[in-house]
Order: sequence, then structure tokens, then C-alpha cells
Amino acid sequence: MKNSLLLALVLVAAGLGTTAWAADPQTAAPDQPKRTFASEFDRQLTSLEKQMVEAADAMPDDKFNFAPTGPGDFKGVRTFALEVKHMAVANYMLGAGILQEKAPVDMKGPNGPDNITSKADIMKFLKDSFAYAHKAVAAINEANVLEPIKAPFGNQQTTRLILAVRLLGHPYDHYGQMVEYLRMNNIIPPASRG
Repeated sequence: MKNSLLLALVLVAAGLGTTAWAADPQTAAPDQPKRTFASEFDRQLTSLEKQMVEAADAMPDDKFNFAPTGPGDFKGVRTFALEVKHMAVANYMLGAGILQEKAPVDMKGPNGPDNITSKADIMKFLKDSFAYAHKAVAAINEANVLEPIKAPFGNQQTTRLILAVRLLGHPYDHYGQMVEYLRMNNIIPPASRG
């Protein structure tokens, strides 16, 4: 109960508790599966994945390496492609942290492997990273959600709960940038279409 309340507070505070459930689990429909940390995180991850993959796919191939220029200080900003790759890297790294294993792909840095350059390859990299993230959140349960574990970055300790919240929150930083890049190219992001 204490862990379930903590999860609910974290998801609401992060703005991620968007799916309606019965206020009292006892009054939920009998055919509803038992809610778990894994199922709650997975449901949110599925929604996030849909939004991110659709936004990434909305940018045409010939504009995938777009970065703003012109008035303003845009020196050194990531291209659209690098925003997508960076999001995938974070999915892999945070997923590996949750699973306490080495990431299945050598990231080569915060923007991913240099040899992944085409839109098709970047989209595959992103989709594969979400598949790995789903595997990671599926491993979270009542017994291990607050267990102290090694953080994937540095030598600090963290918990699977914190890593899952970062996994669900971090992509929105880059989604905001992707939306700007799409709109600079006169593309309405899929989530904003009527």
C-alpha cells in the first residue's frame, strides 16, 4: 500500500498519471488485471513511445538532420536526428540501470553511435530502445522498486523507481525540441493534429 501510494504521487507529480482508473481498487471492474509497478510503468511507457515515435517519423528524410540557424544562438544545438538518437540512448542507459546490466548496444556517447545516420536506421534505433525500456520496466516489482542500486551514470546509488520516473520524463525534454523543429519546417506534430 505504501509503495502504491508513493508510485501514484510520483506519477501525478510528474504529470504522467493520465489514464483514469477507479479511485478505489476494490471497486474496479472484476475483469481488470491487478495493477503493479510494472503494469503502471508499462502503460505510461506505451503512451510515451507512441507520441515520440510518431513525432520522429513525422520529419521527412531530407530534413531529418535539420538544426535551426539564423537569428539567435543556435551554435552546437543537436539536429533533429541527434535529438531522436539521444532519446534512444537514454532509454537504453536507464533501462540498463533498472535491469542492472550492461546496455545491449554500445552507445558511443550521449548522441549514440556515429554509424547510425539514416532516418530508417535512427527510427529502428529508437524503436529498439523502447522495446528494451519495456523489458526494463517489466522487471520492476514491489520487492525491488526501492532497492538501492548503482546508477547508470557515475558511481551514485539510486532506485528503480527513480530510474523509471526518469525514463518516463526525460524524453519530454527532447520532444519539446522536436516539436519546435517540426514546426520550423511547417510540420504539425502528430499529437497536435485534429
